[in-house]
This record gives sequence, C-alpha cells and structure tokens, in this order.
Amino acid sequence: MKIGVVGYGTGGRHFHAPFIKAADGVELAGIVARAPATIARVQADYPGLPIYASLGDMLASGVDAVTITTPPQTRRDLVLEAIAAGVHVIADKPFAPSAEVGREMEQAARDKGVTLGVFHNRRFDTDVQTLKKVLDSGRLGKLWRIHARMEQDDPATLEAGPQGGLLRDLGSHMVDQILWLLGPAVSVHAHLDMIDLPEGPTDAGFVISIRHQGGTFSQLVSSKINHIDAKEFVVYGDQGSYRSAQTDVQAQAIFADKRPVDDPDGWGYEAEERWGILATASGAERVPSEQGRYHDYYTGFARAVQGGTLPPVTPADAIAVLQVLDAARQSAAEGREIAL
Repeated sequence: MKIGVVGYGTGGRHFHAPFIKAADGVELAGIVARAPATIARVQADYPGLPIYASLGDMLASGVDAVTITTPPQTRRDLVLEAIAAGVHVIADKPFAPSAEVGREMEQAARDKGVTLGVFHNRRFDTDVQTLKKVLDSGRLGKLWRIHARMEQDDPATLEAGPQGGLLRDLGSHMVDQILWLLGPAVSVHAHLDMIDLPEGPTDAGFVISIRHQGGTFSQLVSSKINHIDAKEFVVYGDQGSYRSAQTDVQAQAIFADKRPVDDPDGWGYEAEERWGILATASGAERVPSEQGRYHDYYTGFARAVQGGTLPPVTPADAIAVLQVLDAARQSAAEGREIAL
C-alpha cells in the first residue's frame, strides 16, 4: 500500500514516517511539505522521496492512502478532501474537534467506500501492551479500578488556546487506552487545570474519572507544565494488584535518532529494572515487558484495506473517545458527573 504523509512536523517526522518504513505491506510514497526548512528536513531524512506542495498534488500522484498529521484545525477539511478522492485515510489525533464532526467524517468515508482510521498509536505502547497481557491472564481476578498517569515535563509543546490544551492532546491517548482496556464509559467526572495565555484560556492539566459499562472505574491524570515526568499504571482487582512505572520507550528511542526498521527484534522493550510488579497472595513478581510496536498500527491498517476488515482504530472508537473528552470538558465547567 503506497501511503503519503501530509505534514512533517513532530508527528509526521517522528511518529508516522519511521513507523510506515518499518511496517509490513506499506510503502512510504511521499510527504507534503511547503516551508523550505521542512522540505530540507525531508530531503535529509529520506533522500529522493517525492515531496508535494499540497494534498491535491499528492492525490494526483496515485497514492493508495494518506495520513493527515497537520494541525488539528486543518484536519477535517483535508480528511474530507482525501475521502472525496477515493483514497483511504488515517487521521492523526485528536480525530475531530467534537464527536459530531467525527461522525460527519465517518459517514463521508462510509458513503465513499474507503477505509478511515485514527492514529491512536498509544494502544501499542510497551506498558499498555504489557498491562493488557496481565489483564487477559485473569490473575487479578475481578477488576475494580485502574489509575493512570501520563505526565510530561514539556511546557513548550502545550498547544495554547481553547482549541488546543492537554485534554485534546494527551487526553486523546489516555482515554483511548482506557476504553480499549476496560470497555465503554457510562459516566465522566473531570477537573481541568486552566491557565490564561495570549491565545486564550488553556487546559494545562486534568483529572478524569470514568465509570465503565462493565462496572470498573478508572482515573486518568496528566500535566505538561508542572515539571513532572511520569508514566504509571496502578491496577486493583479482588485477587491482587499490578504496578507499572515504565518509560516512554518508543518515543525516547525515536528522539534519540533510533528507528524500528534498524532493530525490529529489539525495538520497544522496557529495561528489566523497570518491569511492572504483579502482587497476589502468592507473592510479588516482575512481569516481563511486552514489545511496543507503533508500526503494527500501519501493518494492521494495510491488512484492513486489503481484506475489507476494520482498521486497528475505527472512527467509532475515536468518536467514543471524543464523547468522553466532550463530557470531561462539560463536567469541569459545570462541576458535576456527566452521564453518557
């Protein structure tokens, strides 16, 4: 599947192109870039790769699919343009400004008969894959609750203004992870840490509490301007607990100029000293790290297109995330729990 990347900022350069190169059944066919500095980066990273001035030019070249990883406010129109051209689309997160707009894009793809996926790649995080294996083992018994933290000491990357904020940024990932692990949400209660910036009021941190359809409870905590760097899960069941404080393995490797295609067997494993701890009546034990593989998203997307099956993350999945995020914002504004 020939896939083009639209946008070559942090997302396109670090979280899409390298993983397309490592995926099975996928070929990186080109990148849309306009600024001279961005074009120079593409040429340095991928000599000879076609560079296009616009999505229209890329579509005219004959690609099979495109990833839209431009700023969120531009995403809807570009996704709809690619769909109208009959091309399969991967939309970066946040998928849409609201669940309503997400449904519009989902319907457009259905009407055109193309596959639309959403890049919630953090289902493929090392710690999330390991936690999923622990949950599937049944060793925790009846699951009660999960507490999750994803905090980054990275004030410079906080997107300012009412259309930005951390809720739509890391919140998109964290909510998708927990819905994938625990199932649909039935109610949401949230608190947002707000700051005033020249671009407008901006949420710079959050606490989201979710009650899930299956009876479990989750709480998600995130910040970016408080100089905390933490990635943690604490899980409680009636037969024991699981604690994980792993690092952001794949992101750290990417920013250290490592690439999954260079070491596919060794990519995405946590160091043994940071393995999670499973504690039951039998005692405490370290749980070996599962492999984190963001490129599995692209492999799965290509197979879905080829086989006519669902992509790894469907528009419906992403709309469910948006419903929780919309409810979280309403909850924080009104100071009450919101039923879904």
